[in-house]
Amino acid sequence: MQRKTFDFILSLIGPKISENVVKPGRPSVSPETQLLLTLWILGTPDSYRSVSDRFNVGKATAVISVRRVVKALYDHVHTFIKWPIADEMETSIRVFRAVKGFPNVIGAIDGTHISITAPKNNAEAYVNRKGYHSMQLQAVCNENGMFIHCFTGYPGAVHDLRVFQNSDLPEFFRNDTQFPDDVHILGDAAYKLHKHLMVPFKDNGHLTDIQKNFNMCHSSTRMAIERAFGLLKGRMRRLLDTLPMTREDLIPKYIITCCILHNICLLKQDQFQPLAVAISNNASAVEILATREPDGGGRDVAIRKRDVIAAELPMQIGA
Repeated sequence: MQRKTFDFILSLIGPKISENVVKPGRPSVSPETQLLLTLWILGTPDSYRSVSDRFNVGKATAVISVRRVVKALYDHVHTFIKWPIADEMETSIRVFRAVKGFPNVIGAIDGTHISITAPKNNAEAYVNRKGYHSMQLQAVCNENGMFIHCFTGYPGAVHDLRVFQNSDLPEFFRNDTQFPDDVHILGDAAYKLHKHLMVPFKDNGHLTDIQKNFNMCHSSTRMAIERAFGLLKGRMRRLLDTLPMTREDLIPKYIITCCILHNICLLKQDQFQPLAVAISNNASAVEILATREPDGGGRDVAIRKRDVIAAELPMQIGA
């Protein structure tokens, strides 16, 4: 993180974390140190013990400092993770269309698993299909990889589709402000087709060239969310390791705070070379759900819309 980005964050939350975090009579921990310590915890796989030694504070003080910084940043979630307004949508549509010609795209959606320590309660519900404890993060990003919607808190054993259905995105679909005119987001086969959520054609071995071309253009455009997750986990290395906490009420705030920091870095043009991060998706469940028919209530509209887009896309395959 560049100094200008750090200074911006410090000016944003400094007043909220200025109160002393140690007992009276002991040296105080400055807001700057608290923020540095938190960024170190979130940005590396280092333990609280090693980080507290590095910053010459007790482990308990380090834990309290991180919680305070996370809370202070989380209070700004709606400032830094927000749905685009009309002008921003127009920019997104233009940039996404430049990738492979896919029209009216304002974002790409996907989910990823965040590894966590086994929670104290109902730990088995957090074991995902790969056998480790996790919490799901569902996110929508724009053309720059900035998160415009984040939803987390569901255990790793829960399927992507259920996470989506319990987020507020389905409600967004019914709101002309969030989804005006004919705009949509792109999702993979784990999601159900909707007029505002375009998913690929199921490959049954008999796809037409037009359908194959649609899937290729769709995949290339949707890669924005894969890159965003890679950048997020590259910056916030703790998300590649295991979050060092067992309280289910705090874990979502830590995850969202990492997303806030990701967006702040992008806003401040704080450059970072993303790592090649393998995003963990529920492949088996994707195959199962891909066989289902599109959602009711606009099913025919969604099918027709996808067919029209497929027919009008520039032919990329065989070119």
